[in-house]
Amino acid sequence: MKNILTSIGLLALIQFHPLQAQEFKLDPAGYLRNEGVDVMAFSDVYPEGKQTGVTIIMNNNRVAASGDIRLETSQGQWQPLPVLRSRQVNEADNSITVTLSYPDSSRHMTGFNPTLYPDFVFQYTIRVAGEGDNVIVTVDLDTPVPQKYEGKIGFNLELYPGSLLGKPWIMDHKAGIFPAQANGPTISCESNTQWLGNFNPEGKVDLKHLLGDGTYNPMIADDIIAAPYAHGKKFTMNPADPYNKVTVRSEIGDLILYDGRMNHNNGWFVLRTEIPAGVSRNAIKWVITPNVVKDWMYTPVVQTSQVGYHPDQPKMAVIELDSRDKQIGEPALYKITDAGEELILDGPVQEWGKFLRYNYLRFDFSSIREEGLYQVRYGESVSPVFRIAEDVYERGVWQPELEYFLPIQMCHMRVNEKYRVWHDLCHMDDARMAPVNLSHIDGYSSGASTLTKYQPGDIVPGLTIGGWHDAGDYDLRVESQAGEAYILALAYEHFGIDYDATTIDHHKRVTEIHQPDGKPDLLQQVENGALTVVAGYRALGRLYRGIICNSVRQYVHLGDASAHTDNVTGNEDDRWVFTEDNPYRELTTAAQLSAISRVLKNFNDTLSTQALDAAKELYRITRTDERTKGAKIHAAVELYLTTGDNSYKEYVLAEQDYIVQHIDRLGWFIGRFDKAVNDKKFSQSIRKALVTVRDQYEKMKLQTPYGVPEDRGNLSSGSWDVQTLGYYYCFLQDAYPDLFTPDYIFNAINFILGCHPGSNTVSFASGIGANSATVAYGVNRADGSYIPGGVTPGTVLIRPDLPELVPYPFIWQEGEYCMGGEASYFMYMVLAARKILNEK
Repeated sequence: MKNILTSIGLLALIQFHPLQAQEFKLDPAGYLRNEGVDVMAFSDVYPEGKQTGVTIIMNNNRVAASGDIRLETSQGQWQPLPVLRSRQVNEADNSITVTLSYPDSSRHMTGFNPTLYPDFVFQYTIRVAGEGDNVIVTVDLDTPVPQKYEGKIGFNLELYPGSLLGKPWIMDHKAGIFPAQANGPTISCESNTQWLGNFNPEGKVDLKHLLGDGTYNPMIADDIIAAPYAHGKKFTMNPADPYNKVTVRSEIGDLILYDGRMNHNNGWFVLRTEIPAGVSRNAIKWVITPNVVKDWMYTPVVQTSQVGYHPDQPKMAVIELDSRDKQIGEPALYKITDAGEELILDGPVQEWGKFLRYNYLRFDFSSIREEGLYQVRYGESVSPVFRIAEDVYERGVWQPELEYFLPIQMCHMRVNEKYRVWHDLCHMDDARMAPVNLSHIDGYSSGASTLTKYQPGDIVPGLTIGGWHDAGDYDLRVESQAGEAYILALAYEHFGIDYDATTIDHHKRVTEIHQPDGKPDLLQQVENGALTVVAGYRALGRLYRGIICNSVRQYVHLGDASAHTDNVTGNEDDRWVFTEDNPYRELTTAAQLSAISRVLKNFNDTLSTQALDAAKELYRITRTDERTKGAKIHAAVELYLTTGDNSYKEYVLAEQDYIVQHIDRLGWFIGRFDKAVNDKKFSQSIRKALVTVRDQYEKMKLQTPYGVPEDRGNLSSGSWDVQTLGYYYCFLQDAYPDLFTPDYIFNAINFILGCHPGSNTVSFASGIGANSATVAYGVNRADGSYIPGGVTPGTVLIRPDLPELVPYPFIWQEGEYCMGGEASYFMYMVLAARKILNEK
């Protein structure tokens, strides 16, 4: 009997007192962790991108974010956000405490995207504490909520839609399914915009254009919202999925479940508790209980290029492991044939070490040169099937940018692809002179003068030609237009690509994809960018800052570009053209126009001459100082290479000391000048200085297991820096091959094509490779689709250590196509690699 009772006692002990309790404890990285579940609190601060606040990560997937006080049920791009005042990690009581306040007066009616703050001024504290298997969130305000804001101030937690569509939820005794689209009914509310604060007397916004005409406007997020799905005290998300189940219980006030996609297409589901009028202390208390799967371990991920490898290039698979995984296995390379598969190589593996939240192994199979299909395997984990072949970059890799992406982005054209119309003729009412003393949106602003002969509202003729829509938007920024055409011009100049798959007719204003017209597509696209920049310069007597829609409602337009405006000149929906006094940008554009002029010679001689005349004039009249000297040197280099005029050469040679001191940012374009002038003293000085640049690249290659630098940014996410540095490196390697090996170019290409952090190993280049980013943030994002040849930023860092890339079209920092880089940088790197490999 004693033995039986002892056994029962042991069983009870095991059942009610686990040998290893599941508890949320502060991790050295500064967030609460319990096995595979992490709860962060303001580790990241990018609220516009939903990277902030209380964030829940379930087994390395971010399922909820932006837990914070909000003044609306659904947060959009222009809604008020608080200022983070302080953040403290308190090891003694296992908590994180942050202090924030409203308003952010630096953004009220001014800035990159002006925001309208109501007149309630308050500070508040959020405490996030681990207590056993729960995370307790409490909120205290220093000022009670005024009566007029009853129902307006609340604590929101945003739930990521991409992983929830079709999944169940339970609120108390009510249940439902997260729907694929936002569904009615709607409810009407009083908007906070009726109580605008007066926090920034210098704010220069046009409320008429920001707030619209009384119909829908994304500046106002709280007047018409979706009726809530449920109210209650206890909410459970994904109750049937142990890997994604989260329960939230409110001890003060009700939980309310909203669909934030009703008033913002890019909204998320929202769990909210309102703070009643008159309440300040103990305003919110939530108990969050994410389900913890005991002993969960991250499944190893095998990362390779989704396209494959040339026989002569380095070939490195990266294997990503849970940092707790101590069982190191051996990877293997298999060749896939029609007769079956054959083991070609197994081990050894290099233990690279820890990066972000993972440990990494590297498997070098550079010795394999035989052409064919291959796959790398590590236990049950496998890479995509990829090719090793001499023609691996010859079709469908760099070409889609020319075949699809650039033609589809063309403005002032109708763009056809056989049966399909990508968009009809658009923006034929460009453009009216923008108002003065205005803080507009998306970084556009104006001073006291238009800087031209045109007055605000005047029609500026000649602007209905050329240009590309700036990817996720429909504006034409001068740096995007001139910068894109410049990259393409250098690609044509360096690689001589006469690829022709498209008809472009600016007279008929029609582009026909996959209908060759006997002209090199690269030159036609250089021409397209030059047309808008030169036309703007000739019409205005200076560069435009850009051409952009005048209202927020137009700005968020998703759909056919031809519906963006009515194409009737002189009315209220015409886009505005902005100017600016920006010497750095003017000199950079002068450099770009100089190179554009070179390649357009004998193709469009008139435009070539006009581009060069503009470049010379900009160089001559633009004031310079220490901040703009690098741009002037860049302009002088390109002007000398175009004209051979010794005055430009002498200026660059005279600035040798400055160039050497700033070789890290000027070196990439100096090599072509160095070769052209053949000045021994100058060349020796430059080569000596470039050793430091080489060493910088070598150090950056060691920062990550991918041979590219670590990027800690949010807006400028992973691949943007990798691409920019890779593009610059191409010029360094071409001019000084004895100093710069081609390895970084190959590393950057492979990173973009799938060998990058995280479980999502897609190619960032849409439509390129076995598995690519086919849900992206272009002008077609509302359709959850993609534009072939567009290149996304890719994996973003959710601070401090989570690499994320989700297939959701409304996360711009992971999925947005942009002009003036990205796709053209990728194309340039692939063409450079192709040239290097073919010359071996």
